[in-house]
Amino acid sequence: TTTNMMKIALIVLCLAAMALADIKPVPLLLRSNVVNIDEDGAHSMDIEVDNGVSFQLSGRQGENGGANMIGSYKMLNAEGELVDVKFVANEFGFQPESSLLPVAPAFPHPIPQFVLDQIAFAEQQRLSQSKEQ
Repeated sequence: TTTNMMKIALIVLCLAAMALADIKPVPLLLRSNVVNIDEDGAHSMDIEVDNGVSFQLSGRQGENGGANMIGSYKMLNAEGELVDVKFVANEFGFQPESSLLPVAPAFPHPIPQFVLDQIAFAEQQRLSQSKEQ
């Protein structure tokens, strides 16, 4: 029947896809050290695999119930190169640092003096109005 033919075609396509797939070996775990949360809320983790990928973090329970962590990880990019990322995670969010992350461009030109004068004038007006109230 048509249903059986479709099932067979699907199975053949799946087998062909598996045969053509780029099969990569599973990375071997070189180091794994995990310290679970202690009575003070401190914890740490250190993992490394044989392809250079690694992950380290240490943290502590935050004052407001969140967690404060610092750490780093190395990962492979699309070109197969190792990329290093350092991070802080706390009540202000996840804050990564890496040479891969974009940086805002420098301001293209200096701010004209008349603009700076206008900003200073507006601030003086704001201060004088707040004193009058």
